[in-house]
Amino acid sequence: MQIDRQQIHSMLQGLGEKDKASQADAELPDQVDTDQHAGLLDKLGINIADLVGGDGGGPLGGITGKLGL
Repeated sequence: MQIDRQQIHSMLQGLGEKDKASQADAELPDQVDTDQHAGLLDKLGINIADLVGGDGGGPLGGITGKLGL
């Protein structure tokens, strides 16, 4: 799945994770592939299942809907 880096940045900012948002800007490409960049997303504390599942059960709480995916 492809996700725009800015959407991840905004999500992290919204969660109060300003340092991680800055780190995402520095380390992630403009278009983030959840498979290819799984290690970087994990390093930022982003659970890919939460991104793609949108079940609301994880710390990102259904972020798929928030990202418009």
